[in-house]
Amino acid sequence: MKKRNSSQRSLKGVVKATGAKRSNTIGMDLGDKGSCYCVLDQEGEVVREESVGTTKKAMAQVFGSLSRCRIAIEVGTHSPWVSRLLRGLGHEVIVANPRQVKLISASSRKDDRLDAQTLARLARVDPELLRPIQHRSEKAQRDLMIIRIRSALVEARTSLVNAARGLAKAMGERLPTCDADQMGVEQAVSLPRELQEALEPLLKEVASLTEKIKESDHKVEQIARKDYPETKLLQQVKGVGPLIALTFVLTVEDKGRFQKSRDVGCYVGLRPRRSDSGERQPQLRITKEGDSYLRKMLVQGAHYILSHRGPDTDLKRWGLHLAERGGKRAKKKAVVAVARKLGILLHRLWATGEVYEPLRNFKLQQEWKKVAA
Repeated sequence: MKKRNSSQRSLKGVVKATGAKRSNTIGMDLGDKGSCYCVLDQEGEVVREESVGTTKKAMAQVFGSLSRCRIAIEVGTHSPWVSRLLRGLGHEVIVANPRQVKLISASSRKDDRLDAQTLARLARVDPELLRPIQHRSEKAQRDLMIIRIRSALVEARTSLVNAARGLAKAMGERLPTCDADQMGVEQAVSLPRELQEALEPLLKEVASLTEKIKESDHKVEQIARKDYPETKLLQQVKGVGPLIALTFVLTVEDKGRFQKSRDVGCYVGLRPRRSDSGERQPQLRITKEGDSYLRKMLVQGAHYILSHRGPDTDLKRWGLHLAERGGKRAKKKAVVAVARKLGILLHRLWATGEVYEPLRNFKLQQEWKKVAA
């Protein structure tokens, strides 16, 4: 990596020589410790290829005193704070989705320098070629971190519970059936003493994680109630609690980003893939694009809606009708379809502020039957 001071002086000279308001286009391939960037002039010629440390201080030193440039970066771990920093320095920033750009993701000559150059060339010609994404605000990212921490705690607890059950089975014993939040040292009282003592550290850690998860749940409820009152609109739907509602609001962030509520299904990757050719229209799996955690939350909500605990609603009736069509995967397809409809419904309630009517369609059908009779 070259010295940052010399990189800064060289880049200043390049920008000054062109003399335009936005004379340069820069592509930057973000790395964990260092990032490669490529500078193109107005004619598309490479005028500089350098590296910069992936830190706020180094980025500010190199790009802070430049005139306005168009800078393209790939989405990744560092892209949220880097994009906010560069915009704060006055640059136009494009965050590319490399999965949607085969020229990057499917390249047979991938390295940091070439990726940076490819980003710069695509951004110079047409930013839409990069399928740009929109990062959430710093506050939304910070609040969403509470939810992600809770998710990590739940995964850790599940792993420990599974380990404890597996170890008990290997000794010819079984821990009693219960929910993960009920698992603790008390559940092992029926096991032989030696096995109890062996499993005690695991079960104590499970109980400790359960307490931390409850604390996280309390924080989620507080954040939703205090900072995001719109989550109340979403919680009108049975099966949608503060966790799902807040995850939806923080992930989407701007209710006006979609022209139609139906676009939410595509945004969270719950629409089927398409590969139509002639008269062939094969049924394919969902794309699984977008935020995986929000998709997981919507699927959990769909499971509750279709379960015996879920109240009678239009959405439940529609999902059960799909499941009754038969077939090996009918129930799984119904859950995914209900999850997609749930996302659309939540955005609709958020965008319009409507009061949710669980059996609205059923009531309308009854009224039409009366009129027809």
